[in-house]
Order: sequence, then C-alpha cells, then structure tokens
Amino acid sequence: MSTGTLYLIPAPLGNSDIDWTVPPAVRECIGRLDHYIVEHPKTARQFLKQAGSALPLQRIAMEVLDEHTQPEEFENLLAPLLAGIDTGLLSEAGCPAIADPGAGLVRLAHQKNIPVVPLVGPSSILLALMSSGLDGQHFAFHGYLPVENNKRIKKILELEKSSITSNQTQIFIETPYRNQKLLEAITTTCREETALCIACNLTLPGELIATRTIREWKLALPDLVNKPTVFLLQG
Repeated sequence: MSTGTLYLIPAPLGNSDIDWTVPPAVRECIGRLDHYIVEHPKTARQFLKQAGSALPLQRIAMEVLDEHTQPEEFENLLAPLLAGIDTGLLSEAGCPAIADPGAGLVRLAHQKNIPVVPLVGPSSILLALMSSGLDGQHFAFHGYLPVENNKRIKKILELEKSSITSNQTQIFIETPYRNQKLLEAITTTCREETALCIACNLTLPGELIATRTIREWKLALPDLVNKPTVFLLQG
C-alpha cells in the first residue's frame, strides 16, 4: 500500500479576508481532506468551515500537535499516513513548521518516505522581510527573545553586533502583550543609526509596516500591545 501525502496547509494570520490570503488551489485541497493534524481543533474547524470544506465537520478526524506534544508521539500522528490516508498539517496561524511545533513531524515524515507537499499561504516572517527594505539575501530568524530584562538586553546587543559584522538582517518576535516592553528595550539599547523594521498586524486591518532608524523611532513609538508583530534589525 502506498503512503498518504502530508500537506502543509497555511492558515490566515488573523481574522483577515480568506480570499486575500489562501489561494483557491489550497482551498480545493482542503475541501477533499478528511484527516488533519492541528494545534487547536476548535479554531481549526472554524478555519476549515471558512475555507469551504466540502465534508461535514463531524466527519473530519483531528489529531493534536502543539507545544506539549512529545517527539515519541509523532509515530502515532503519522500512522494514518502510513496507512495511505492523505493528511493536512495545519498551523494555528501562518505556515506549518515555521516558528511552529510541526517541524519535527515533517522531519520524521521524510525519514519514513512520506511525501510532503507545502502549500502556498501567508508567512508573517517572509512578509515582514519582503516589506522591510532590509537585507533579504542574508538573514536569520531567532524566534522569541529572553523575557528576563538583563538577558533580553544582552541578546539584543548580540543581534545588533551580528547584524553589523555579518551584514545580516536579524528577525525575531514576541508574545503580543509583551511587544511594547521589547520595543522599548530595543530603542534604549541599540545604536541610534541602527535600522529597525516593525511589521505589525500583517494582512489584517490596521497593518503597520515601517523601517526607521532607532533615532527616528524614539521620536514616536507605535502602540504594539496585543498586536502580532515581527521585528527586524539591521545595524
């Protein structure tokens, strides 16, 4: 028996117009799948309904893969694929396996010769980089910075230094309710000539994308509280 295919299905970054962020071909794929691996079943079902799934939601099987899932559980998650069932891996927002717990599962799928098909959709990291005007040839994504203030400041200084010595754009994110403290830490720590791009509410109402020097940002800091934001730094 041939294995099923693991489809990597991007989800909107928030309550945006699905016609704007999810192409028709992706929605066609969604319409025929009846097995998914998701972070949160409730929001996954809402997305599938919005995307026009042709199947009754109660007929769609869902397994959970989140930050609490242990690597030894990946075998069970892939069992339907090994039995020949096509399965969608659905991130909570954006692209699966990018700043998302699905990467380990995809790696194991390759080891088991399960076909992996990435589908087109929104990635906040790439959208931010595309629109920043910063170096798109050399960049690094660091995920979340430390929460503790001294460690966070040390990390910011390390990233700024690395951006200068390697001519590399440094990309990172924060939990939305801590965005403002991170922004304040960046603007009080970095050199005034360092460039900072703030990419906030991407693809959503109230989208803000602006690249300015630290000196310019100090004149007026935007309100980023509880707004999904990507930060990009280049010295």
